[in-house]
Amino acid sequence: MKIYSKYIKRYWYSFLLGPFFMILEACGEFILPYINANIVDKGVAVKDVDFVVENGIYMALIAVAMMATGILGANFAVRGSARLASGVRADVFRKVQKFSFENIDDFTTGSLITRITNDITQIQNFAQTLLRGMFRSPIMLIGALVMSFSMNPKLAAIIFVVVPFLGLAIFIIIKTASPRYTRMQKAIDGLNNNVGETITNERVIKSFVREEYEINKFSKTNEELVEKCTSALKVMLFMQPVSALAVNATTLAVVWFAGKPIMIGDMSIGTLMAFITYLSQVLTALNFVANIVLQGTRAAASHRRIAEVMNAGIELNDDNAECKEKTVENGEIEFRSVSFRYFKNNKEKVLDDINIHIKSGELVGIIGSTGSGKTTLVSLIPRLYDADEGEVLIDGVNVKDYALNNLRDRIAVVLQKNTLFSGTIAENLRWGNDNATDEELVEVAKIAQADSFIQGFKDGYDSDIGRGGANLSGGQKQRICIARALLKKPKIIILDDSTSAVDTATDASIRKAFREELGDTTKLIIAQRITSVADADKIIVLDEGKVVGVGTHAELMKLCQTYQEIYYSQKS
Repeated sequence: MKIYSKYIKRYWYSFLLGPFFMILEACGEFILPYINANIVDKGVAVKDVDFVVENGIYMALIAVAMMATGILGANFAVRGSARLASGVRADVFRKVQKFSFENIDDFTTGSLITRITNDITQIQNFAQTLLRGMFRSPIMLIGALVMSFSMNPKLAAIIFVVVPFLGLAIFIIIKTASPRYTRMQKAIDGLNNNVGETITNERVIKSFVREEYEINKFSKTNEELVEKCTSALKVMLFMQPVSALAVNATTLAVVWFAGKPIMIGDMSIGTLMAFITYLSQVLTALNFVANIVLQGTRAAASHRRIAEVMNAGIELNDDNAECKEKTVENGEIEFRSVSFRYFKNNKEKVLDDINIHIKSGELVGIIGSTGSGKTTLVSLIPRLYDADEGEVLIDGVNVKDYALNNLRDRIAVVLQKNTLFSGTIAENLRWGNDNATDEELVEVAKIAQADSFIQGFKDGYDSDIGRGGANLSGGQKQRICIARALLKKPKIIILDDSTSAVDTATDASIRKAFREELGDTTKLIIAQRITSVADADKIIVLDEGKVVGVGTHAELMKLCQTYQEIYYSQKS
């Protein structure tokens, strides 16, 4: 309840007034049959028109009051549940933003989307139903029971025969439905994962003409969801027939046992009508309570999934940071006996006993075969992951001792996958600095060799690039991402194979601009091409997670066999 309590307190008036007005509406439910019985027995039976009109007016007024209180109650229920869902959704999203890459991998993107949308919607629907029926149904149940027993205790006893059977049936339905709802939500996770992956990689799918394969793959996932939904929801189908059977059986029993008293004059027609109405209200109230419980079962499954996110431990945090006020001033980097595994139970290490020292302002190249650990190495610097063994230091301070915001604010990373957002080029660049001037945008774009093609667009920096930069080439996206990173004015900038899509001349121009414009910034460039790092102050060569060479191009050509093999393979 901690997840929801603060919003219940914040919007207490909705959670108070909603049930209050629904209780007022419920009071009318068991008053109207009593008045109606009087109209039949004391008005229609003796042809007292004034009595009929007078009580008819009372019924009309009560009906109008019930309508008004019902509308008000529903309004507050909708408002309260919507605000509750909105607040929880914001909290879950805020928690996800704190997740490390490891946390996101554990949950998967599709599952997190389902939890933030579908699961919270289930909580919202349950809260709304609860606010509308939490007190209304019990009041209606108790009131109808009291009125029916006051009219005829013997007939009213019939309800105690029917209710146990109805209760047992409802219990079995709920018991069966609960685990099926959990499986249904997991199937929705799978569908979201499938859709997200397919839409994101639509260009690749089309280039390999794999549309039919993806359609079939989606159909299987979709059918699995249909199966899980059908399995869960068909249990609910029994609720209405079982309730209808109980109501009809009770009505039949009442009419059967009331026949003789009516014939001998011990019971009036109006009383029988009211009695049947009250018994129907009792069973309807029970049915509504059962629906609340059933919906609560589905909401409970969703709650467990939301709680998993909210209670997820984030090992990568700055709770124990000793230098939270400190910021990166120089950009000097050191790896001391660093080792790392993605899967902690694995014996094989992705990085093994890494010892590197990088001076402030140096241009450092990192090269190695695919899977050698290049990306993992640089990911430890801004603490996208934490080293399992050893220390990563910046300016002589362990990265774990910096506040995460202070650390990452001074480090810019251009990842392998170039991610742009829908909007203009200027809006995307300002992700690096919200308050950047137009002149600063042009300045960093020139360093990244992006200004020339941006100016070639009709609207220049105000050109809309579409979702993910769909109307840009790979090289253009890379250069905009580099410019965006530069706008942070970082002390350390990391390019993770971020010039692979540009030609060699542009690549050289970017490196030249880096040397001339970013003299005080430490520059790390991961590259596949030796030409991209040959003029670096220092080149680090990785092979199977180990450093096998450090030095200039000339030094490595003499001393590092791995570097030589890469060089000659590219020359040929």
